[in-house]
Amino acid sequence: MSCMKQIIEIMDLIDHPEIDGEAVKEFLVPFGVENIDITRLEGDKGKTDVVKVLIPGKNGGESGGDAPTLGIVGQLGGIGARPEVLGLVSDADGAIVALADAMKLATSAKRGDVLEGDVIVTTHVAPDAPTLPHDPVPFMISPVPIMDVLSELVDDRMDAILSVDATKGNRVIKTEGFAITPTVKDGWILKVSDDIINIYERVTGKAAAVAPITMQDITPYGNDVYHINSIMQPWVMSSAPLVGVATTATLPVPGSGGGANYVNGLEGAARFCVEVARDYTSGICKFYREDELDILLNRYGEMASKLRKM
Repeated sequence: MSCMKQIIEIMDLIDHPEIDGEAVKEFLVPFGVENIDITRLEGDKGKTDVVKVLIPGKNGGESGGDAPTLGIVGQLGGIGARPEVLGLVSDADGAIVALADAMKLATSAKRGDVLEGDVIVTTHVAPDAPTLPHDPVPFMISPVPIMDVLSELVDDRMDAILSVDATKGNRVIKTEGFAITPTVKDGWILKVSDDIINIYERVTGKAAAVAPITMQDITPYGNDVYHINSIMQPWVMSSAPLVGVATTATLPVPGSGGGANYVNGLEGAARFCVEVARDYTSGICKFYREDELDILLNRYGEMASKLRKM
């Protein structure tokens, strides 16, 4: 199973100065995407279209079943930085992977490979997002406040979340391809899931690369402390366990950098998300150990309300 075709076609689709959510919807429908919503958000710095795709499973909540629902969130500031930078920028990775996954999962379901549970894929499309100074390289930022975007990207029906984000502009994770993060649940940074590691190693044939997430990274944006990027921000809007899928490089690459969407790493990340969707919705992949989180909560108390404060 490869997602290379989907990655290449999605990259070609969104590499357009006038791309919007309706164009994405029109493209995806022939591949079997039947449930897709587009929401336009506008702010002082521009606009973006949130794309939400529901791919129903055989025994998912959409059909009244009880199989768990996986969320795949393509997290980013924007797919382009026009007029400063023409074409796709590095930050587009989250949208590319998420939309490729929607395309792949819908195609598979249309052919008869229907997952046990539902998958909800969300991302947003902003071809002319602004940039922001950041060390060691500039960030891309959403033209609409991030919490407004996250409130649309994160769906209450998601029982667990994969957050896919370009994570190349840093000095702490330097590997070609993609990395995974520890699980974050209710303000606790938990151990890296063994099941998630197993899927990573099965998909890549390599030892798992883990992005080092800190307490600072899971605090809300805008609180004047350093964040590796926005990869962990969706947890602020959800009690679902979250794992980051970080597209990475061996050198720091700015989110606003052009020509920096590395197709092999994107394909691996997309294939990884598909495999997590298959295993998680069928109940054979866990994002965290409930018993260990219960011990932490009983001994040390809850963290979520403290960390969600700005």
